[in-house]
Amino acid sequence: MAPKDPKQGGGFFASIASTFSAVTKSVNGLVGYEGLEVINPDGGTDDVHEEASKGRWKQEDRDGYWKVMQKYVGADVTSMVTLPVLIFEPMTMLQKMAELMEYSHLLDLADECEDPYMQLVYSASFFISVYYAFQRTWKPFNPILGETYEMVNHGGITFVAEQVSHHPPMSAAHAENEHFIYDITSKVKTKFLGNSIDIYPVGRTRLTLKKSGVVLDLAPPPTKVNNLIFGRTWVDSPGDMVLTNLTTGDKVVLYFQPCGWFGAGRYEVDGYVYNSTEEPKILMTGKWNESMSYQPCDAEGEPLPGTELKESWKVAEVPENDKFQYTYFAHKINSFDTAPKKLLASDSRLRPDRFALEQGDIPKAGFEKSSLEERQRAEKKNREEKGHEFTPRWFDKTDEICPTTWDDLQVYQYNGKYTEHRAAIDDSDSVEAIDVKSIEFNPWQYENLAA
Repeated sequence: MAPKDPKQGGGFFASIASTFSAVTKSVNGLVGYEGLEVINPDGGTDDVHEEASKGRWKQEDRDGYWKVMQKYVGADVTSMVTLPVLIFEPMTMLQKMAELMEYSHLLDLADECEDPYMQLVYSASFFISVYYAFQRTWKPFNPILGETYEMVNHGGITFVAEQVSHHPPMSAAHAENEHFIYDITSKVKTKFLGNSIDIYPVGRTRLTLKKSGVVLDLAPPPTKVNNLIFGRTWVDSPGDMVLTNLTTGDKVVLYFQPCGWFGAGRYEVDGYVYNSTEEPKILMTGKWNESMSYQPCDAEGEPLPGTELKESWKVAEVPENDKFQYTYFAHKINSFDTAPKKLLASDSRLRPDRFALEQGDIPKAGFEKSSLEERQRAEKKNREEKGHEFTPRWFDKTDEICPTTWDDLQVYQYNGKYTEHRAAIDDSDSVEAIDVKSIEFNPWQYENLAA
């Protein structure tokens, strides 16, 4: 008998049926905003207009933004639109990729574990853990082509990420310690819906556990960002996350419940670890903003007698009333405490727009952001006029085209040069101690054109 489907509730899982959706109501009646919907995840139908009046936008900013954006409804706006700094956080997408490493100890546990199903429990919990950071409602900066981010001093990991393509925007990252190798080519597609945006993860994530040699492949659910203009912005990721052991055929399928009436079901995640013949072996349940637990189960998906739920992951304490909803780890990522010796000048920490926003100077952040974007366009024009093709430093474009649910993906592969670069610096006694904050941000591989 097949296990109970967590999407339908019942049995062990106490989550509500997914046939309910969050309360929505058009903001019709406001001239120029016809057709936009406000979604209040915590309320009913009577308070949606009140919800529409909330949010971080001043009316004049909101009105101006909508005049620019309304022509893009239904379109992929991944790289089409210049967005106002007031919706940004002082972090880039490359740093956001590094934030996944906060709970990397779960991968150490997976590598040390002999049980193949528990390997998947710990690995899946690791991939669930990042959603706590993904719920932040501020947008990270898009990296400049050639921009990088380096991280050390966390779990024995060496992490490097690089912006490998500008159109379409694509990033690649590599992380490694004594237990695992993590590689990702990241790309997204979007669909702008007016007061919300759907984000589809067109990327490939591969995780190798060194002790067993197994290779895991991740397929995450899409994400929806609600209330972009009207109301308080919030994030939901309804759908399946599938983590497959490419070596054995075992897999984890976890269902992210959609937000229902009055917030019912929001954050809930339920599912199973299956063997290669799709027989459930371990059930998993929890909330992606709190914790995940697991318990051995029978062929029907019910808990085995004499067993109990055990916690595999729990979110760490976070700062109270943090302006950008940062975790303590996010602050570390943004600081130079996690930077290696002789930081690359292309590192995200050095971006002047990011730094200005971190200091609370929004006008300066906007100016610096525009300046960087102008220089990026000038560099591209100069490069193309000379017939040069941009080549990433730390990742190689492969011939592999990876099909995904939403689009095909050109795969980039870590080339090992950063490992050699870092080893040479770390082994050298002659590296000058310099104030990293004095390094000028320089991601340009061709002429550094100061507009």
